[in-house]
Amino acid sequence: MKLNELRDNQGATKKRMRVGRGPGSGKGKMGGRGIKGQKARSGVAIKGYEGGQMPLYQRLPKRGFNKPNRKKFAVVNLGLIQKFVDEKKLDAAKVTEDALIECGLVRRKLDGVRVLAKGDVSAKLNIEVTGASKSAIAAVEKAGGSLTVTTAQAAE
Repeated sequence: MKLNELRDNQGATKKRMRVGRGPGSGKGKMGGRGIKGQKARSGVAIKGYEGGQMPLYQRLPKRGFNKPNRKKFAVVNLGLIQKFVDEKKLDAAKVTEDALIECGLVRRKLDGVRVLAKGDVSAKLNIEVTGASKSAIAAVEKAGGSLTVTTAQAAE
């Protein structure tokens, strides 16, 4: 058997119906779309419409709650701050939100910067940010530094 001899099994494929190719084809003139109306036009799909029946997306119960005024924080891990301090891109004596943006560790401030405890800290860091986890505060203080949370958004 050669590649050019490969064929599908008999009856495995069926030729598609070509619509709008004259009255002799059986699907000429309006191409099986009927007369006028929204569905007869091109480029129209009525998504979620179930013929007057209550659609599925309205029948299912709604779940959860989205807080309209929730705060979005830029997140930084302690390990990354330590890495930037080691590479001399960041001054360990004063790590502020603006300094983190300047060195490229955080892209934008959003509602503030929140420090999380992932990674190891060896340098004596003095960090001033909007938010921090309890474990991040403990890790910085264990290394001999200080982590100050500037707003009422203290450790959660």
